[in-house]
Amino acid sequence: MSDVLAQLNQVLQERKSNADPSSSYVALLHKKGLNKILEKVGEECTETLLAAKDAAISGDNSELIYETADLWFHSLVMLSHLGEDANAVINELARRFDLSGLEEKANR
Repeated sequence: MSDVLAQLNQVLQERKSNADPSSSYVALLHKKGLNKILEKVGEECTETLLAAKDAAISGDNSELIYETADLWFHSLVMLSHLGEDANAVINELARRFDLSGLEEKANR
């Protein structure tokens, strides 16, 4: 799993820095700026929530997985735009690993 995220981090950085917005969706998002990227994250979040509700009724998670992948992808573009990558999130999850959810929340 981390190999996929590492490859995606690399591709996102390359496209942010070097790709032509006329031929790269990621480069186009970066060119349009943070507000457009946030709009896409919000859109994908809503689609993920709707897919989860549908999956709860149908028992078919395929659309939920598809939409979650879109949400993760656009979240990674957002992080990239702000100078971060998936490693920052993985490190934060690792930091929380031995904390109970209630303990972590109380420490905020």
